[in-house]
Amino acid sequence: ILVAIGVSKDGHREVIGVAEGMREDSASWEQFFRGMIERGLKGVRLVVGDRCAGLVSTVGSMLPKARYQRCMAHFLRNVLSKVPPSHREWASAALKAVFAMESRESALDKAETVAAEMEARRLKAAANCLREGIGETTTYLLPEFPDGHRRRIRTNNMIERLNREIRRRTRVVGSFPDGNSALMLVCARIRYVTANEWSNRRYLDMSRLDDNLQEAN
Repeated sequence: ILVAIGVSKDGHREVIGVAEGMREDSASWEQFFRGMIERGLKGVRLVVGDRCAGLVSTVGSMLPKARYQRCMAHFLRNVLSKVPPSHREWASAALKAVFAMESRESALDKAETVAAEMEARRLKAAANCLREGIGETTTYLLPEFPDGHRRRIRTNNMIERLNREIRRRTRVVGSFPDGNSALMLVCARIRYVTANEWSNRRYLDMSRLDDNLQEAN
């Protein structure tokens, strides 16, 4: 099941797409995005998600004006999975220092320093992983995005929490006779969560985004 959450012009969260599909399949993502665009999706500035090849390529082709932000939390776990336990405490602290930087340029410089130290510690796989993904994982630091948005746009935690609720419910049911049955249950759970657990408070102050875009241009 593919799920998309958007933040509207007034700063409120809303689920804008739910469909059957395979997360690594480009055709599934293309169909998913096409459906949202046909229903009126426009003006997308940023897409945050995991590093699925199908998602990244679809964003590039169907939302050419949108930036892509790789989920920082997933990226950190991916790099650390290539670090043996004896070096993990150091690596975790070093990576946190990268994402504590206040500008993208300083974060990229810090990441290169950490990657070089990883190589010195014979952690070549981790160094390669860091270098490969640091660019798309620091999109949130670009000047067009407000400082006050950073913590909420650098991960896809918002959708991860919703996905956990969905998985919790689907595990209770176990198996489904077909994909449509699963989709109906997922949609029902989403309606419940969004109606009862999402507050009416703004998730992001979108006026700050407009101000930053004007300054960046």
